[in-house]
Amino acid sequence: MGVAPDSPNREEVSQTYKPVADLFSAMASPIRAAILHQLSVDDRSVGDLVAVLGLPQPLVSQHLRTLRYAGLVAVERVGRSSMYRLADDHVAHIFLDAFQHSREESDQ
Repeated sequence: MGVAPDSPNREEVSQTYKPVADLFSAMASPIRAAILHQLSVDDRSVGDLVAVLGLPQPLVSQHLRTLRYAGLVAVERVGRSSMYRLADDHVAHIFLDAFQHSREESDQ
């Protein structure tokens, strides 16, 4: 089979879809998924996430940093603490749709 003349080449495919793959890569950790789930409910501080998830603070902070760099989470200083939230509603939809899909798959 030949490639149609207007088909994208490998470089174009990579440039087009790499950001999408990077987004899913950033969510590909159970801890980061749990953090996203918590933030889909409400804004939280690192201390809140540590308490809810039962994980060490340095580990939670490390995963929050990854989520921030991926553009999935935003942080706002409130007094002496930092409050984390999902970057926008798209993040909640992506995560919650994937979460629901995975739960449906496990029910079958």
